[in-house]
Amino acid sequence: TVRGAALSGIAAEGLEHGSGIASRTIASLEHQWGQGRELLTSHDVLVIDEAGMVGTRQMERVLSHAADAGAKVVLVGDPQQLQAIEAGAAFRAIHERHGGVEISEVRRQHDSWQQEATRHLATGRTGLAIRAYGERDMVHAAETREAARGELIERWDRDRQASPGDMRIILTHTNNEVRELNEAARERLRANGELGSDVTIRAERGERQFASGDRIMFLRNERGLGVKNGTLGTVEQVTPQHMAVRTDDGRNVVFDTKDYAHLDHGYAATIHKAQGMTVDRAHVLATPGMDSHGAYVAMSRHRDGLALHYGRDDFADQSKLVGTLSRERGKDMASDYKPEQQFAERRGITFRERILEIARQLPERAKSIFAGFRPLANRLEALPTEQVGLSDQRRAVERYARAAADIGQMCEQGLPILPHQRDALEKAGKALDAIRPHGTADLASALQRQPSLARDAADGRSQGAIRAMQLEAEIRVDPAQRADRFVSDWQRIGQARQAMQRDGDSKGAQRLTNRMTDMAKGLERDAQVESLLRSRTRELGIKTELGRDLARDLAASISMERSRSIGMGL
Repeated sequence: TVRGAALSGIAAEGLEHGSGIASRTIASLEHQWGQGRELLTSHDVLVIDEAGMVGTRQMERVLSHAADAGAKVVLVGDPQQLQAIEAGAAFRAIHERHGGVEISEVRRQHDSWQQEATRHLATGRTGLAIRAYGERDMVHAAETREAARGELIERWDRDRQASPGDMRIILTHTNNEVRELNEAARERLRANGELGSDVTIRAERGERQFASGDRIMFLRNERGLGVKNGTLGTVEQVTPQHMAVRTDDGRNVVFDTKDYAHLDHGYAATIHKAQGMTVDRAHVLATPGMDSHGAYVAMSRHRDGLALHYGRDDFADQSKLVGTLSRERGKDMASDYKPEQQFAERRGITFRERILEIARQLPERAKSIFAGFRPLANRLEALPTEQVGLSDQRRAVERYARAAADIGQMCEQGLPILPHQRDALEKAGKALDAIRPHGTADLASALQRQPSLARDAADGRSQGAIRAMQLEAEIRVDPAQRADRFVSDWQRIGQARQAMQRDGDSKGAQRLTNRMTDMAKGLERDAQVESLLRSRTRELGIKTELGRDLARDLAASISMERSRSIGMGL
């Protein structure tokens, strides 16, 4: 027997409608199992959709139950889409360790250029996707977010009237912004005379005005009504006590508002509500809380059309928009830092650092983490603009990863790097740079941060490495993102250094001290990042008044901390 499950009710419903597999929420399954009902057997296959949103603890419980029963579990998802709300990144970790089948064909979007844009989003090349939509007049800037909201509603209304049979949704990041957009959409319909008389309903989120003709979203699974959290419909009749709704799949649902009050207007929704959703047209309001995961979901829900709006009070220009919507916020797993060798590798202490050093010795490359910097105004032009042989790029990445993995094996065994291995890495780097300028620097940095990508790419699974390489490219040319990374790295390395000092690992602490000193000195070659960091000194652990040179102040703070730790040790 094949069964289906998903974290949310609407995703389970989508799985059932799309595949014909009887599906329910994971929480519902676990509840049944706790009652000794509907237990898995060795003859069952459990398909879990949108697996990337399942937290580690819940994933462990489900997989343990399946293992005990001898059942098979098929996980379906995309680790680059929205991350689990609960702790961890179980789906990504399982995929990285055990591999899987990847679907590269995009079917939701009808136009080939939009399919390509979705591939860009899936591989971390958000800038290219935004550029593609911008070139076709689908990215719209306004002076303020309020103005952008108004323009979005105007475009949504024109689109609605021109294509009344199409399905559409407005997407944004926060519940507060969703409410603003819902109210603006209702005002437009009210002005057009398309809504009946308002009736006040005491909903779970507070009082709401509903009228016949309103779009509505159900916010809680209710088997008796046949609705899920995220089900959309149109109000046909409403009184203070009752409501009749026709859902988008054609069912009539009638209920007492005292018994079911988990309702809200359904013109706009958060991006989290939209994962797994398919519409004809999507209208997206970008805000600073978004990242690459949210952008990927928001900009890939449509079949035919997308309109992306933003205010210049949030993003000064399109390059700022790209920078924010390109941010990587993937969650970590404890296994990412174990055993101790991997913990060190993620901080560049072992052979990954040596690979990076070899890459930096290539004659056409600069010598520091800020190599290849170009002004932010040219940022979009700095990124690849055409498909000059993605297969060539993939082969070059895999060649470089194989050379890096060979060196890694030598270092893991405590053996010296052989001349032919160093030569192989340098040749692979030159070949990659010939296809993608600065590709070696970006890939080397990506492998240093995510060591598992090297072995994956060496084995032919290069998508993750290519995606990480693109992220490094975008960070390299954006001072704001480089400043964010500097603060994050400084805090993480500083915490690891303090832990080593507490554990009495003086050699390890000294290695990290040297690395932080090198980071501080590197600021001397990047005035833009240095300027941005001057307003973030508390995050960097500097509590005294700054001098003229932030790099020297940071280096001095490290020396003072080291002196204090030595004094306490004495």
